[in-house]
Amino acid sequence: MKVVAAIDSFKGSLSTFQAGEALAVGVKRVYPDAQVLISPLADGGEGTVEAIVGAAGGTMVEVTVHNPLGRLIQSQYGMVEATKTAIIEMASASGITLIEASERNPLVTTTFGVGELILDAIEKGCRQFVIGIGGSATNDCGVGMLQALGFSFLDEKGNPVGYGANGVKQIAAIQTVGVHPALKDCEFRIACDVKNPLCGELGCSAVYGPQKGATPLMVEEMDGWLHRFAELTKTVNPDADPDYPGSGAAGGLGFAFMSYLGGTLTSGIELVIKETGLEELVKDADVVVTGEGRLDGQSHMGKAPIGVAKLAKQYGKTVLAFSGCVTRDAVKCNDHGIDAFFPILRTPCTLEEAMDAENAFSNMSDTVEQVFRLLKIAKGLSH
Repeated sequence: MKVVAAIDSFKGSLSTFQAGEALAVGVKRVYPDAQVLISPLADGGEGTVEAIVGAAGGTMVEVTVHNPLGRLIQSQYGMVEATKTAIIEMASASGITLIEASERNPLVTTTFGVGELILDAIEKGCRQFVIGIGGSATNDCGVGMLQALGFSFLDEKGNPVGYGANGVKQIAAIQTVGVHPALKDCEFRIACDVKNPLCGELGCSAVYGPQKGATPLMVEEMDGWLHRFAELTKTVNPDADPDYPGSGAAGGLGFAFMSYLGGTLTSGIELVIKETGLEELVKDADVVVTGEGRLDGQSHMGKAPIGVAKLAKQYGKTVLAFSGCVTRDAVKCNDHGIDAFFPILRTPCTLEEAMDAENAFSNMSDTVEQVFRLLKIAKGLSH
């Protein structure tokens, strides 16, 4: 019996590796000689660095950067020395969880720290970049990141503009003379699962601005500033396209990567699957197991478990899923490659008890054991 485990983290409870280890315990109670291969999983957001670094045998790099409000913090990114690849989560430098709710203000929050992470990786020899851009606190169209990388954004008097959307408002000219020379040799692959354009009623200011502290007036003003900036960007890159799906990701950071750094936006789960080498493991598996903390009707819309199921079905594999909880509309997942799914809760309990790592590990192992006992009977497998 060969089982491949590719389970997203149960956030606040089990990491992707811990979930895989718990699964292995349950499987081996039924098939002591089973080969259980754990492939770490994430969807491009939280946990992406851990998943890719763990699968590729990379290391974590500590670095001091500026947070969204310009305060110095300790951040980190992953590096795979063999391929000189840096794996970065923008949220580790410019994420919304790095500042208090009362401090959220997209007029001043900046992506400067993201640029600092990239610079550090460049100085350490990296030229390949995998970057997850979910969870931002910003709406500066990536200008802060670009400032850190040497791009100059000047106001009407020729002075450097400030940070945040207020800085975008002031931009009258763009200069590239000071850009870090190594950027021309860098390749940026961006994990992005949102399809929002940069501007308009579906743009980043209107859709995501309010959760970052924007008032209705700020939303209207920022949308206009970003539209003007996009037009100005065409003087640097005539192919800049603010309507391209994903341009509005992370407050316009998607637009910045595409227009200034030649970045490619791709599905987060597809990128992680490629970087972790999951496909090679799936090819020879008897059963593929996936899952996440909560499986619901939205899980089939680009979430990690469905990405795994889609891949597994290309090779005709049986796909099972385990999760902390499931909703009634999770049955939609059965139409997208997951043959059967199972919640792991064993007894009524509080949320705190359910999320306790030791309890969750035990619940996962025990539930997996029972499912594989049934599978053994149903399939007549004995090896």
